[in-house]
Amino acid sequence: MSDSANATARIPSGRLSLAASSERIALGPLDGRYSGAVAPLVDYLSEAALNRDRVGVEVEWFIHLTSNNVLPGTEPLTAEQQAGLRAIVTEFDAAAVQELADIEKVTVHDVKAVEYFIGNRLAALGLERLKPLVHFGCTSEDINNLSYAVGVKGAVEDVWLPAARSLVAKIAAMAEENRAVPMLSRTHGQPATPTTLGKELAVTAHRLTRQLDRIAKTEFLGKINGATGTYAAHYASVPAADWQDVAKGFVEALGLTWNPLTTQIESHDWQAELYADMARFNRILHNLCTDVWSYISIGYFAQIPVPGATGSSTMPHKVNPIRFENAEANLEISNALLDTLGATLVTSRWQRDLTDSSSQRNIGVAFGHSLLAINNVLGGLGRLDTAEAVLADDLDHNWEVLAEAIQMVMRAEAIAGVEGMEDPYERLKDLTRGQRVDAARMQEFVSGLGLSDGAQERLLALTPGKYIGIAESLVDHLNK
Repeated sequence: MSDSANATARIPSGRLSLAASSERIALGPLDGRYSGAVAPLVDYLSEAALNRDRVGVEVEWFIHLTSNNVLPGTEPLTAEQQAGLRAIVTEFDAAAVQELADIEKVTVHDVKAVEYFIGNRLAALGLERLKPLVHFGCTSEDINNLSYAVGVKGAVEDVWLPAARSLVAKIAAMAEENRAVPMLSRTHGQPATPTTLGKELAVTAHRLTRQLDRIAKTEFLGKINGATGTYAAHYASVPAADWQDVAKGFVEALGLTWNPLTTQIESHDWQAELYADMARFNRILHNLCTDVWSYISIGYFAQIPVPGATGSSTMPHKVNPIRFENAEANLEISNALLDTLGATLVTSRWQRDLTDSSSQRNIGVAFGHSLLAINNVLGGLGRLDTAEAVLADDLDHNWEVLAEAIQMVMRAEAIAGVEGMEDPYERLKDLTRGQRVDAARMQEFVSGLGLSDGAQERLLALTPGKYIGIAESLVDHLNK
């Protein structure tokens, strides 16, 4: 390209700054183009949600300490005071987000800002005297680990799992609808023993369900044991309390599993386990996307056009499988993050380093790309029609796949004492390897083998479309 062409293509240096726009412009696609698809995660895994959960943990710790008379000089709060404290969480809004941000500009510490945010509201509840009880005995990570656990648990149980289960239910329904539709298998991309479309979809539904069952059993661990996990400050200040019992009761009251042995941080092993299971789900789903994409390309599935949609800017006939391609990309991005999180979060130098702090801020991004992919696959599957005539025609052009059946029948005949059944594999190999065999040629071959009457009758009645074993009934395993 000439210099003059390059000069023409340049954007003038005097362009307006998008970053300076009064309207906030998203840097990433999850907060921009795809924000609607991932919006439910904002209530669990955004920075604002993390801060709300931090406020919630601090408030519940305050109430837990007073309700159990852990510290001398405290007593249970009134119902009105408890409700007032919890209202700080339930009424947490955009103004609260901004107030916290303003406090953090001074503290230059996010959790300390939360402590001051709550402390500023105690006087109105008649609790000014108990201001020192906010964040009592806690290191920042006591609050953070519990807040992340609460947020991730909510995102998994309320958003990601329901979406994933809806997708698997759709795949299972398609398996049921297509349970008896014969389909040519293609092992190594070559014609192979037929199956049914429903059975193949059932395999994927079964695999995905196993991963969802594992994810549903996730233990979300938490701790609240001080700066290095020793309860040192707790016992130095209030030696008479059973701090392990206090901590265990509090963590479990949040709906989490208490981790009794930690350094300054909760070890994050549960997160690594969860993200590995989610990544495995993503990979199985990615496999479905590539398979469905390939079946569309050979005509096994027909795509139902979206009214008004454009498949190609130049080729008006095209209906591209964009839902599945979009899902592939998002699953790969999600897994890149999930794998990194799983590898990073389980390590921490000595008692603490901050690598987990920056890493965990990307949990929502990892979940978001997975959720976006799930929505895309669900939408893509909803616009597919099974082209049964194409599947049947493909089978009818591949009679050589019956070579396996004939060979096995010959072996069984030889074992039963029928003569002339020697070298069945070699004989079928000579007939079929690298060659197309039609119905007439295959039946002629079978008729000349000298099989017993029953065996010959079975093979002559067999067609590629009927050579599916018990594939149809195997779909029933999805309901067990």
